[in-house]
Amino acid sequence: MARTMALNQKHLLGIGAALAALMAATRFHHFGSAAYLPDASLAVFFLAGFYVRGAWLLPLLLVEAAVIDYLAVSVGGVSDWCITPAYAFLLPTYATLWLGGRWNAQLYRPDWRTLVTLGGILSLTTSAAFLISNGGFFFFSDRLGDMGWFEYSRQIAHYFPLYLGAAFMYVAFAAGVHALFITLVATRLQRPRAEPPKPAA
Repeated sequence: MARTMALNQKHLLGIGAALAALMAATRFHHFGSAAYLPDASLAVFFLAGFYVRGAWLLPLLLVEAAVIDYLAVSVGGVSDWCITPAYAFLLPTYATLWLGGRWNAQLYRPDWRTLVTLGGILSLTTSAAFLISNGGFFFFSDRLGDMGWFEYSRQIAHYFPLYLGAAFMYVAFAAGVHALFITLVATRLQRPRAEPPKPAA
């Protein structure tokens, strides 16, 4: 919602449920395919930071992500190659996105120029998240053998556009819904009220 409108508890619960459902529906498939949407987790944490003022949703989403990953590996047949001590680096990774959403919320104004700020903050925090998660994997996983940082960086570099693109896709969709909602509310508020009928003479 815009910062010009108050969000009540019902709004917050609805937004939280929608974001949790989006992550549950997409987290099994990181970059998507012809049949599946890409993982929305990065955008979910960013949007949670933007829309929900308190921090209560952040730990709930972190727990949900861990449960989904557990089920994906134990039941869904997904490889456990990424489940190493470096998995703990997803905590600061997603917290970075959440803080980016909070930062954007503080700078938000109901103006199209806000999109420039949004794009800059989302790019910066998604890039930082990419470095945190992949840096953690390089230093604390046991999957890379004797691979050096330069070779590792070269191999993961082609994933970055997909990583950034997925975040932008979902946040852009949310921004479109946000703008539509604001427009509808503004139109409703500007609509003249019908005058009460005059009493008969």
